Amino acid sequence: MLNRGLTTALLGIGTAQFLKVPLYYAETGHWDWKKTFGSGDMPSSHSSAVTSLTTYVGMKKGISSVDFGICSIFGLIVMYDAMGIRWQAGQTAIAVNDLYEQVEHFADKHPDINYKKQEKELKEMLGHMPIEVLGGAVLGVAIGAFSHFLEKRKDTKA
Repeated sequence: MLNRGLTTALLGIGTAQFLKVPLYYAETGHWDWKKTFGSGDMPSSHSSAVTSLTTYVGMKKGISSVDFGICSIFGLIVMYDAMGIRWQAGQTAIAVNDLYEQVEHFADKHPDINYKKQEKELKEMLGHMPIEVLGGAVLGVAIGAFSHFLEKRKDTKA
């Protein structure tokens, strides 16, 4: 039998990744199935994973358990990283890609400058805005609670 906490967290990731497609469509009017496997966007699958696990563990073991404490600290670090460091890395990638474009334009006008065009732009969508992290966290709480509810229901029937 699979570990319920692990499957709950994986369900959190999968659900968040899947929801990125219709939410992107609602925002832009375009279907982009690549969003299913990409980083960034609404909702944060990182937040959904850690909050679904933390919620499930908290409901199963209690909020005074060591397990819940470990999950909570782990979750806070992951969500902080998704909003902070990874977001800043994405902003840096945007600036570097813009710089590459400007250098290319400058090199085109000055043939004596030796510049090799970059084959691929840096990936810009790496992190999350706070609302995306919050969206993932809310989704994760719902998934974690639902998972615990299903487990308790199954246990009472057995």
